[in-house]
Amino acid sequence: MLTRFFKAAAIAAAVLTCTCMDMPLAYGWGFFAHQRINRLAVYMLPPGMMAFFKPNIEYIVAHACDPDKRRYLLPAEGPRHYIDIDRYGAYPYDSLPRIYNKAVEKFSADTLQRYGILPWHFERMMARLTKAFDSTDATYILRTATELGHYIGDAHVPLHASSNHNGQFSNQHGIHALWESRIPELLADMEYDFWLGKAVYIHDTRAFIWRVVMESALAADSVLQLEKKVTAQFSADVKYSFTYRNALLVRGYSDMYVRAYAKSMGDMVERRMRNSIFAVASCWYTAWINAGQPTLSFKVKDTLNTEEKLAMQALDDSWRKGKIFGRGHE
Repeated sequence: MLTRFFKAAAIAAAVLTCTCMDMPLAYGWGFFAHQRINRLAVYMLPPGMMAFFKPNIEYIVAHACDPDKRRYLLPAEGPRHYIDIDRYGAYPYDSLPRIYNKAVEKFSADTLQRYGILPWHFERMMARLTKAFDSTDATYILRTATELGHYIGDAHVPLHASSNHNGQFSNQHGIHALWESRIPELLADMEYDFWLGKAVYIHDTRAFIWRVVMESALAADSVLQLEKKVTAQFSADVKYSFTYRNALLVRGYSDMYVRAYAKSMGDMVERRMRNSIFAVASCWYTAWINAGQPTLSFKVKDTLNTEEKLAMQALDDSWRKGKIFGRGHE
């Protein structure tokens, strides 16, 4: 099973290292935030889960962005990360059935794939994690929980619920990475409050994920409109600055501009990140409860065989030299 995992995964770029580029690539929350979300979610788990998850926390962090990495290998992976829900009319998007089969009957599978399937893929991953807890395969449990955390995080990002996902329709190219990567990287560890208490059981996970998506969709317009207002207050030489990344001079948003944009949104980014952490922990906990609260006493395989190492190296090469399938947020 671990071998199949490495053959199916691909590693995506967190940062472009082109001289004087505008902004790095970012998917979902960006590598920093996805990793931080998964790490902090572990500490919200009950003792029966903590005994298994905490010793394996570095795996959970290191693999937090594996779903993004697969976008360099699998064309079907991209739509799992978003839903352009504004393509289905106006809020609250009643024309879109929440049950996948009914949505397919009404709009076709091709249409759903074109506009994203995030909430439905979440349900699939929840079922998969519940099944994993019933198994004795520790790596399968960790892999599934880790990747579920990624998709939950994506659902909390407003631009993952908007067809204007990178400001391409409003001359705001790069806003995706600005919101979900640059702001958390600058502010999260120094200014955000991540004291969240304990995970809770979610009685209706379908209603839960659609509520998250609706919240993201409602916030998308503010994300875009406020950035335009803040940009109008900055000249280009103040909005952007140059820093070194991997020994190359890179053009990106200045700290002053990032702080001004974040302030204009109030606590939106912090709140969505906090909600992501709470949601990840609670979904892990819910799947464990639904599986009958099994004792998680088995160990994770900590070494790779030769075939697995070669597969990982091949996928690493495909990331560095390959091209992402579907849309990016560069």
